[in-house]
Amino acid sequence: MSHKEHHRSHRVGWLRAAVLGANDGIVSTASLIIGVAAASATQDSIFLAGVAGLVAGAMSMAAGEYVSVSSQSDTENADIAMEKRALKNNYAFEQEELALIYEKRGLGQALAKQVAEKLMAYDALGAHTRDEIGITDAAAARPVQAALFSATTFTIGAALPLLLAWLVSGPQLIAVVSIASLVFLASLGAAAAKAGGAAMTKGAIRVTFWGALAMALTAGVGRLFGVVA
Repeated sequence: MSHKEHHRSHRVGWLRAAVLGANDGIVSTASLIIGVAAASATQDSIFLAGVAGLVAGAMSMAAGEYVSVSSQSDTENADIAMEKRALKNNYAFEQEELALIYEKRGLGQALAKQVAEKLMAYDALGAHTRDEIGITDAAAARPVQAALFSATTFTIGAALPLLLAWLVSGPQLIAVVSIASLVFLASLGAAAAKAGGAAMTKGAIRVTFWGALAMALTAGVGRLFGVVA
């Protein structure tokens, strides 16, 4: 019988960026719409604010993800370059260092030395990058991927409450956007948890809680500083 294990660690990079983008798109745009609506603004003003929030937010997410993940990538590349120099200048020491790592993980001294020799003969840099620095292909920084996923999912998330702001007007706008956005957030949290192999209920609750808090605070600010039209 064959035994297959479906691991999810390879999804970490894009899944984090996608969830962050979609969550921020829903929360920030819904909160913005609710805050402006609570200030007794016209529907045109509310919709315009939502559109501006979508465009600005998508660009901000893309730029922020690209810059932050690029910084991570720069650090990883610097560490890899350092390891290349170390392997070139002091191969024997690096082999001893790798063997010591395996000893700390439970291998006997002789076996650890043998494993280090074999792995370094096959791919010395790969062995040290993975086992000494902790950089793997699955978790490696990918700035462009992170930026694209964040911007795209932010736009999708922001479009949901924005569409409601276009379709609904009057006193019911705040209630409709609030309830629908919380449903969207709960669905997002559950889907993200499932994709990551976690409990769907827990994922839905934690996303919904913070979204509800953000919308409530923004509505309070809108009522506090708003003026009656």
